[in-house]
Amino acid sequence: MARQKQLEYSEFQAAMLDEAKRRRKAAKIIAVLEHFRGSLAGLTVGDVGCSAGFIADELAAVSKHTLGVDIDVPGLRKAADRFGERVAFVCGDGTALPFPDGSVDVLVFNHIYEHVVDPDAVVAEMHRVLADDGVLYLGLGNKLGIMEPHYKLPFLSYLPERAADRYVRAFGKADHYYERFRTRRGLRRMLRAFHVWDYTFPVLATPERFAGGELFPGVLGKIARAVLGLTPRAVLGLLLPLVPTYIWVATKRPALPAGARLPQPPERVRPL
Repeated sequence: MARQKQLEYSEFQAAMLDEAKRRRKAAKIIAVLEHFRGSLAGLTVGDVGCSAGFIADELAAVSKHTLGVDIDVPGLRKAADRFGERVAFVCGDGTALPFPDGSVDVLVFNHIYEHVVDPDAVVAEMHRVLADDGVLYLGLGNKLGIMEPHYKLPFLSYLPERAADRYVRAFGKADHYYERFRTRRGLRRMLRAFHVWDYTFPVLATPERFAGGELFPGVLGKIARAVLGLTPRAVLGLLLPLVPTYIWVATKRPALPAGARLPQPPERVRPL
């Protein structure tokens, strides 16, 4: 059966309405973007897949113009009611973004690609509307991450479509498994038109620098941060195929991170 668009996603995915969690994610996104390119003040920023608008609202506090795009009509209504004075919300499909070529300075595409019917077409559209010196933030789930993030079932994303459907039904999670994740190699291919930097290990090794202190709380958190900060990058690289989420920053033209050097610095993602 052909995949259909996930309309009204916020109506059946409660995490989209968890305001505190979404705002923490926004703080991390902003910190990564500012490390890469500096202040967002004076820029036009677009959140593709904005849903209820919490991340877009945080982006509006640090930028000049903020745009929120989604096909989630109930989520957009909630967003416009609360944040419409600060953010321009648009009901639109990511495969046909309603913006001129090169008109957006910064785009955010955070944990969205697995939900859309044609992620390659969405990425192509973001490339079109992004300014030549613009920056794209990407939060990308990994097909080989052991615990599937939406249904919390191990190895779910590894399975063929029919087996995955039976798996989620058996545990009463959903009627079928909609999401389609890609491996790191598949994501590199999806972003092949961009120049990409990997911020995954910088964020994990220095979460306090990227507003992510909640990632590793307590004494065990201190140990984890120390280990990540001191482990040779070549060793960490062996773990990359199984990392559950990648944090990437992409540009249309070659560019270097502007921020201070980190214990685990961002690295280029080799194109395919």
